[in-house]
Amino acid sequence: MKLFYHKITNWEYWPFQVIYIPIYFLWGFYAIKARSVFFFSASNPNIRNGGFIMDSKKQIYDLLPNRYYPKTMLVKENTDLEKIVAEVVEKGIYFPFIAKPDIGLRGSGVKKIYTVSELKKYVEKANFDFLLQDLILFENEVGIFYVRHPDEKEGKITGIVSKEFLIVIGDGVSTIEDLIRQTPRFELQLEALQEEYGDLLQHTLANGESLNLVPFGNHARGAKFLDGSHWITPQLTETMNKICAEIPEFYFGRFDIMYNTFEELERGENFQIVELNGAASEPTHIYDPKHSIWFAWKELARHITYMYEISAANHKRGFDYLPHKDGMEQYRLHQVQNSKILNF
Repeated sequence: MKLFYHKITNWEYWPFQVIYIPIYFLWGFYAIKARSVFFFSASNPNIRNGGFIMDSKKQIYDLLPNRYYPKTMLVKENTDLEKIVAEVVEKGIYFPFIAKPDIGLRGSGVKKIYTVSELKKYVEKANFDFLLQDLILFENEVGIFYVRHPDEKEGKITGIVSKEFLIVIGDGVSTIEDLIRQTPRFELQLEALQEEYGDLLQHTLANGESLNLVPFGNHARGAKFLDGSHWITPQLTETMNKICAEIPEFYFGRFDIMYNTFEELERGENFQIVELNGAASEPTHIYDPKHSIWFAWKELARHITYMYEISAANHKRGFDYLPHKDGMEQYRLHQVQNSKILNF
């Protein structure tokens, strides 16, 4: 009941479909203006469906210069384990590394792999294409939302989210499970953590010892999102414009970036891109607990308006909207993919 009350009184835990109810009406308005439900497909012409549905992470990585992201390899469904291990060795990807679906679902199916036996379990269970990726060693993570109108040479940062990982700190007495239960945000993840860590959760951490239980900044996996939009500076904007200038026909989306210090990130030093998300990107700074649902609706509306304006401009430049029949087929495939990942 305590956790249920916590979820009811904190809108950030409400179902996605509920949060977006007012936004559906705005989407309908823009669909009528564009004469296409799938107008978003023109927002980023070089990304499949603009990056809204059925977009491959590997294809997006291939648009980025190699220096901006960790070593990554695509594993097709039903690939033999020995072949996978041989390619891992060839590409110089070392344990522990990250495994994640190539077509993702809000962080589901992402796992840190420590051994060949863990990789074997992931391979046997995954009924979808997935990526293996070097672990990024920088400690800090932000999401930077970037938009650029096709008729303009430079874009702008419209929001920044910083992320606090699911980290417990020992007191020399409490078990890891006890520490998890002390924070509602963490306790909501307990069942998944029990499945992943098993008896390790009964271990007692020394006083002051910290343990990062989920080493990636995903809201659905227990990370706390904080609005860092006050970090937007001319220097950071200039850096993002330089990065985006190297990504052909990219106009709308969110970069999830791990970095060393913010000053270095501003200068474009010591960072790596975890992922680049296209038209389906959320301005995730809305999930800061200090913000109201009204703030969230305002920001969501603002960003969908940007997406429509960019898509309409690209449509005038000759990039077609996804035909309705094709769009419905892509949506059907999207639903099938989501079911696979949720079952995983």
